[in-house]
Amino acid sequence: MNDLHGFHPHSFTAASAESDTLFYSRRPAGPMLDQGALTAITALYRTLLPEDGNILDVMAGPDSHLPPDMEFDSVIGIGVNAQALDSNPRLTDRVVEDMNETPDIPLADESMDAALLCDVVPYLRQPVAIFREIARVLQPGGLIVITFGDRFIPQKATALWQALDDEGDRRRMLSVLLQRAGFGPVDNGNVTPAPEDLFWHDAVHAMTARRPDIL
Repeated sequence: MNDLHGFHPHSFTAASAESDTLFYSRRPAGPMLDQGALTAITALYRTLLPEDGNILDVMAGPDSHLPPDMEFDSVIGIGVNAQALDSNPRLTDRVVEDMNETPDIPLADESMDAALLCDVVPYLRQPVAIFREIARVLQPGGLIVITFGDRFIPQKATALWQALDDEGDRRRMLSVLLQRAGFGPVDNGNVTPAPEDLFWHDAVHAMTARRPDIL
C-alpha cells in the first residue's frame, strides 16, 4: 500500500538531513508556542482526556502540558531527547526513539486511551505510518489530539507543510493522512488570543479524531 499516493515524492522531506537526535540535542526542548497558547492546550486536554486514562505523548518534551489536577494511570512519552523526557515530571515511562526513522511504538495493541501530538505534525516525515501506529495502540474509540501553531522550524518542517499557505490547507492535508491511517471523522477547532493580551500571541489550531472499533 502506498501511504502517500497522490502526494509529491518530496512532500515529506526536510531541508536538514541531519538526524533528529543530533539536531534537537542543540535546541531548547519543547514546542515553539508561547505560554498563552500552551495554557490553552492544557485547557483543551482538560475537556478531552479521560481521568485515570492511559496517555501517550508522541515526540514528547520536558512538559506534556497536562492539567496539574488531573491524574492518569500512565503517561508514556516517546521522543528523541532523553534529557527532555527525563525532566518531564508527568511521564510514568519514557521511550527514546526517533519516530521519523523508526515509526514504531513499543506498546501493546489497544493499550492507550489517548495520544497527544503537541506542535510536532510539521515535522512528520512518515505521517501515515506514525498515525497508523498510534491507531494500533489506541483502544477502540481512543482519541488522537493534534495541536499546532503557525510557527515552525524551517530546517525540519516538511516541504509540503511549508508550501501550504494557511492552517486550513494544513488541516485538509492532515485529515487525508489521518483517514488513510484508519481514523474516523476529524473535528477541528481554533483558539486565538485577544488583541489586548500581552502574554499570548500564538493561535492554537486543534484537530481530534477517534480510532474506530475495527481498523
